[in-house]
Amino acid sequence: MENKTAVQWLYEAYRKEAIPTDAILELFKKAKEMEKEQIMGAVYYTCSSMTHYDLPCGNQYYNQTFKSE
Repeated sequence: MENKTAVQWLYEAYRKEAIPTDAILELFKKAKEMEKEQIMGAVYYTCSSMTHYDLPCGNQYYNQTFKSE
């Protein structure tokens, strides 16, 4: 099963039901970027507060987990 963020899932569900306008697509793009930053920040915070140096941090974690986005 492919990992998807909530925004990616919503985008795909919306596309099945409606014809997205450029404005809607731009809002999805912005939401995906915001969600990416939140995920990376949470992982960075977790890594910096733990002693598990083998854990991927921030951008590396996001790209490994959600590489298709």
